[in-house]
Amino acid sequence: MLSSGTDASADTVVVCNPVSGSGDHLPAVREAAADHGVRVRETDHAGHGVDLAREAVAGGATFVAAAGGDGTLNEVVRGIADAGGLDRVTVGVVPCGTGNNFARNIGINGIEQAFEVFERGERRRIDLAVADDRPFINSCVGGLTAEASAETSPELKRRLGAAAYLLSTLRTVRSFDSIRVAVKMYDDRSSDPVWTGDAVGVLIGNGRRFPPSGSEQANMEDGRFDVTLVRASGSVGLLKTAAAERLLKRETAWTARYTVSALDITVADEEPVAFSLDGEIIRRRELSLRIQPKALRIAVGDGYEPHPE
Repeated sequence: MLSSGTDASADTVVVCNPVSGSGDHLPAVREAAADHGVRVRETDHAGHGVDLAREAVAGGATFVAAAGGDGTLNEVVRGIADAGGLDRVTVGVVPCGTGNNFARNIGINGIEQAFEVFERGERRRIDLAVADDRPFINSCVGGLTAEASAETSPELKRRLGAAAYLLSTLRTVRSFDSIRVAVKMYDDRSSDPVWTGDAVGVLIGNGRRFPPSGSEQANMEDGRFDVTLVRASGSVGLLKTAAAERLLKRETAWTARYTVSALDITVADEEPVAFSLDGEIIRRRELSLRIQPKALRIAVGDGYEPHPE
């Protein structure tokens, strides 16, 4: 779609979260940045990446990269959007988080390789998702998975890596009641809801899918969400779905999958529930999700598949 880019240069800023993932990547990021002649700005508190990305765009940067996990990337994109730079700034990803799911899905597998992609990799226009007024790149999840994510401490993620989320989920299962959500999904042809009922979780992918096995990459250029609903009520259903989806990795009778262009979610309970946007937790009783087709220009590696099966 887009040719290889040459916009990663002195006009490049890398926003690095030094405590992402195992927290030991900062020296390698600094060294790679120095070798490639780009600047590094380090975050020191939650939300700082938004400010640093906004400042970079205001200062004339044409390439802004996130060195961290999905949450760091989310902050960088928010900062670029706040500065009105989506139409002229390319986004880069340096995989320094716990799971690095999004980085893998765009063909980025290491720090040095990421900087090589910044200089010579292909540029693609991918979809940007928005939940109310908050953009997200990889995924939005609500219910059990979001509650578990909120309970997963940075220390636990550093010690256990991706297994930390599984441990937190198993702990959360004991006290979590299913949420009742009304989900209206739109497929460009009808505004009628296609599903309403009790849900343990709502998993909405923009950059990723949520299959029990196989490729996790979604089509990032089709203007659609990949949605998985986890349907159950009571602790027995929770244990069955959580175990099957996250431990046995197989399909169950409690899951339903859709590909849709937009969603509206309404929580029937009085209290708002947690939704995780790329790992960043918000709490809502109502949430509207829409796609901005191909609004984000991003540097991808050779492993990126524009049209995954």
